[in-house]
Formats: sequence, C-alpha cells, structure tokens
Amino acid sequence: MKIYNLLSPQRKKKPTHLFTAIITGLTIMASSHSFAQEQQSTQSVGNPFVTDIFTADPSAHVWKDGRLYVYPSHDVAPPRGCDLMDRYHVYSTDDMVHWKDHGEILNASQVEWGRPEGGFMWAPDCAYKNGTYYFYFPHPSGTAWNSTWKIGVATSKKPASGFKSQGYIKGLESMIDPCVFIDDDGQAYFYYGGGGTCKGGKLKSNMVEIDGEMQKMEGLEDFHEATWVHKRNGIYYLSYSDNHDVNGKHNQMRYATSNTPLGPWVSKGVYMDPTDSYTNHGSIVQFKGQWYAFYHNSSLSHQDWLRSICVDKLYYNADGTIKKVIPTGAIKK
Repeated sequence: MKIYNLLSPQRKKKPTHLFTAIITGLTIMASSHSFAQEQQSTQSVGNPFVTDIFTADPSAHVWKDGRLYVYPSHDVAPPRGCDLMDRYHVYSTDDMVHWKDHGEILNASQVEWGRPEGGFMWAPDCAYKNGTYYFYFPHPSGTAWNSTWKIGVATSKKPASGFKSQGYIKGLESMIDPCVFIDDDGQAYFYYGGGGTCKGGKLKSNMVEIDGEMQKMEGLEDFHEATWVHKRNGIYYLSYSDNHDVNGKHNQMRYATSNTPLGPWVSKGVYMDPTDSYTNHGSIVQFKGQWYAFYHNSSLSHQDWLRSICVDKLYYNADGTIKKVIPTGAIKK
C-alpha cells in the first residue's frame, strides 16, 4: 500500500564552523564502510558503542527475539550539517556488550517519493505489530527540503533487513522526529515535532494512517525536538530535547509524565545535561530488567555533526521521577 501526502515547513539548525583535515580523513574511511554487508559481532567496552561510522539519534527497542535493537541515523562527511545524512543502519545486542551491525537497511535512493538530490534522512523509529516491522523516517520530497518533510514508512518481516518503502503517512504537517509507542492494549500512538511543537495521535491498526486528529502535546517545557514515549508502572513518560543554549552547552534532555498517552503532560525537569555535541536525541528502554538511556555525543570526532551513539543505565526514584543520567565512558554491567 502506498501512502502519500504533502507536508509543510520545518527548520533545523546548521553549523558554520570548519572541520579539520584529520577528521576529514577519519570520516572518509568511515564512509567507505560497506553498508550493504552485514557485519560480524564486535565487543564494545565503553561509550560510544559504535565507532566505525558516525551515528546519531538512537531509537532502541526490545523485540520478540529477546534482543535489543537500535535504529540510529548516520552522519556522513563532510560535516556541513545534517544535509548529507542519507542512509540507516541497525545494531543489536543480547548483553549490552557485544553489538552486531546488521548493515544498511534503507537509503535515500530507495525512497521513490523522496528528494531527488537525496540526503536529509534524519532521526527514525521502528515499531512491531502483527508480524510486521514498521520503520518510520523523516525525509523531504522536494529540493526545498525545509518545506517538504514527510514521514516515510518502510516495512519488513524481519527487524534488521528486508525493509521496503511503502510511501508516507497522509495528513501530517511538515515536521520531523517520528516516534511510535504501542500501549499495553495494542493501540499504537504516533508522535512527531520540531521547532517548539510536539504533536501526537492514534494510529489505525494498519500502522500507516492517523486515526482522527493529531493534537498538540500540552504541558511540555521548552520543547525542541526528539520526542520519545515510554511507559513504566502505569505512568507515561514523554522525553525530548530542549532549546538550552548557555555558555557553549546546548540541548538538555527533558521529560514530562501523564496518566494518558496523549497528555496533558506535567513537566518533571532535566534527566540528562548537555553532552559535547550541539544536539542530543535519545530513547529510554527496559532490557532484561534494567532501564537504559540512549543518546549521542561527539567524543570521537569533536565535531558537532559527526556524532556517535552511547548508552548508560537509567534509574527511577520511588515516586517515579527519573534520576539524572550521568554520561560515562564505559558501560558498566
């Protein structure tokens, strides 16, 4: 089934700084990585846990096979901003130490409705329902990328291969950062946003159409982008990146809670301080009884737009609030 719709503008900050020759050489080598070939398992002994290519915006899920899968975006050199991002990989683990690169699952040339010049494949998400994996990704349909954003959908019967583009979701504004949350009763909810606006709504059972109207998520403090929704002990948590920009430090990760998946939300503050990157974008997931916060930084490249995905344990207070996550250089078992 093909699902199409035109969307309206969305802007994203772009950098103006130059990059060094050393970093250029490093990124050229990274870009020469064989995207189509599935990689062997490798051991990660710290953060970032992916070091052979640059990755950002990690969306983490635990699927029916018991493994944890991460769906990030892929930063591509030269680091002019987010314009060269044009493909997606998938990584998985069964122990939070050994990570498997399943290779490239989708690129701009495979999106039949996409921008002719390619690029601009930003933060994705994935969901599973009734035997099918649904991969959601933002991508423009025209040369004027900032006014033609759509939320594309690709599907597969496998979590890390075989994805085929199925068009894009109808009836949406031109915004980015899709997030899909499936509640305990099987109802799927779709969220997205950017530039200060976050919207959410129900998905129909086919997972590619909005059921009813999208509505603004009320009660969020200083929302910028990077919506993520999870549930714990009957409480819904909406986490996101804010607009913090103080003394060279940028996005904080904030969260809010609600008794319903569409709010209204009550702001609970910051759960992660800025990293060394101009941006941050995260996900929160439980795996084998432990909660984890995924995020990205620029510790490998020291360039804002050549980022690397990381993970640390996340803990809750007795009242359900989140203890602040302190980024580390090592993932401790």
